[in-house]
Amino acid sequence: MRATINQKLVETGERERLKELLRARLIECGWRDQLKAYCKEIVQQKGLEHITVDDLVSEITPRGRSLVPDEVKKELLQRIRTFLAQQSNV
Repeated sequence: MRATINQKLVETGERERLKELLRARLIECGWRDQLKAYCKEIVQQKGLEHITVDDLVSEITPRGRSLVPDEVKKELLQRIRTFLAQQSNV
């Protein structure tokens, strides 16, 4: 079912629109700046020579997910539900 939904989102271009909406909302709420500062903090702690991109990604992912405001999650979920409702009526 998840694959079918994802396929519909991709085919209609809605997935790209949702990604752009998410990107804009995260920038607006300061999420991007918070995560950028956290990345700098980690690199300073561990040293640039001692950390890989993969290490950094695995380190920041949990915090990045937890910092996404509930309003942004709810808005995105509502947009997906609306999309799915419209698709079932077609």
